[in-house]
Amino acid sequence: MRESVFLDGPKRRRKIQRFWILLSLSSVIAAAGVVGDSTATVIGAMIVAPMMLPIQGTMLATVLGDRRNLTLSLLMMIGGAAAAIAIGYAVGLLAASPITEQTNSQVAARATPGLIDLLAALATGAVGSIALVRKDISDTLPGVAIAISLVPPLVVVGIAAESGDLGSSIGSLILFIANVAAILGTGVVIMAIYRVQRWGRIGHQTPPPGTKAVNRKRSNIAIAGMLVLVAIPLSASTWITTTLNTQQATITQAARAWALTSNLDVISVDYVSALSYLVRITGGEQAPEVADLTDRLTAAGVDPSTVDVEWIPSVRVNAGD
Repeated sequence: MRESVFLDGPKRRRKIQRFWILLSLSSVIAAAGVVGDSTATVIGAMIVAPMMLPIQGTMLATVLGDRRNLTLSLLMMIGGAAAAIAIGYAVGLLAASPITEQTNSQVAARATPGLIDLLAALATGAVGSIALVRKDISDTLPGVAIAISLVPPLVVVGIAAESGDLGSSIGSLILFIANVAAILGTGVVIMAIYRVQRWGRIGHQTPPPGTKAVNRKRSNIAIAGMLVLVAIPLSASTWITTTLNTQQATITQAARAWALTSNLDVISVDYVSALSYLVRITGGEQAPEVADLTDRLTAAGVDPSTVDVEWIPSVRVNAGD
C-alpha cells in the first residue's frame, strides 16, 4: 500500500512526474468536455485523473502515523486541486460564451450537490480503500475513478468562476471537498476493519529512519469534523432543492387544472429566483383572467404573489394556404 500511494522511495521523482503529467492532461480533457458539454469526454478525464493518489496517501499516512508522507500527500493534493482549477479557468477563457448552470448540463450536474452525492462518495471511497488493501479487487479502480469524480468538479470551479457563475463554482468546490472527506473517512474505517495500524504493530515492523509520528486521534477527529462540516451545506442544498421541486410540482398541477378549464395550454413552469416562479401559457384570443388560478394556488398552500403568468399569443394557420 505504501508503494501504491506514497510519493517516496527510489521512484519518487518518476511518481511525481507521472502525477503532474496525468493531472494536467486530465484537467484539459475534463475542461474541454465541460465546455463542449460532452459526458463521454468528462468520463474519459475521470479515468485518467490521478487525484486519488494523494488523497489515499493522506488517508494511509494518517492511519500509519507517518507525518512526512502526510505532509507530502496533503501538499500534492492541494497543489493538484489548485492546478486543475487554474486549467479550468484558462480553458473557460477560450469559450465563445459563458459556461453556466443554465447553459451547460455538466456544470448543472455539479453546481448543487446534495446528501445523495455524499452517500455515493462514501460508498465509492469504501470501494477504493478496499481495493487498496486487497489486490483481488484492484481491477475496480477505473470504476471508482469514474464514480468519485474528482477532477471534473475542480475544472468546473474554474470554468464557472471565469463565467461569473460563483454559485456553481462554490457548489462544485463543495462537491470536491465532500468527495475528499468521504475518501478519507471511509478509508480510515476500512483500514481499522482490516487492522492496518501504525508502525510497530504490523508484523513488528519498525518505522523508517527519520519518520515522525502523527497524532492519530487528532487526525481522525479532523477527518470526522470535515465530514460533518461538508454535510451541513449538502443538507441545506438538499432541503432547498426538495422544497423548490415540491413547490414547482404544486404550481404546475394548479396551472394545468386552471388551463384545462380556460382552454389554455401550459408551456412551462420555471423557477426564477427567490421563491419566484413563472408560468408560461398560450391559447385564447386575449390575456386570460388569473383569478381562478389565484384561488387554486391559495387552496394548494402557495402564495400567489410568488407566481407570475406570461401569456404567449398563438395563431394557427393551415400549411396548405
